[in-house]
Amino acid sequence: MTTDAGVDLVAFSAASQRAITIQVKANDAPKPGGGKGKLALDWWISGDCPSERAAFVDVSTDRAWLLSKAELAALAQQHSSGRYHFYMDVDPAVRPRGAKLAMQDDFNDHLVERKAQILVGAR
Repeated sequence: MTTDAGVDLVAFSAASQRAITIQVKANDAPKPGGGKGKLALDWWISGDCPSERAAFVDVSTDRAWLLSKAELAALAQQHSSGRYHFYMDVDPAVRPRGAKLAMQDDFNDHLVERKAQILVGAR
């Protein structure tokens, strides 16, 4: 497969004897939301992406989050034109609007180091 197919990474789990496909999206660093707002990380991913999981990366902090398709659908703050928009406010002073999670710390359970068992087959 190529990245044009929506798969950037294939992780093989020896425990489950199967490959897990991952779409990887990265930001160099947080940027102003809407071009002028508070600093945030954001990623867009196609709703029909064939990968089983999405990995969102913040290069500036060496942090990465891993979400299943179901988690992405449930947690993305926007879904329009067939794409999910997933974002995290990085300034702890920001008070997000709406019911959806939006603060970077809200997604700590999805950090790759906490979900590594998925990739090695323990779960």
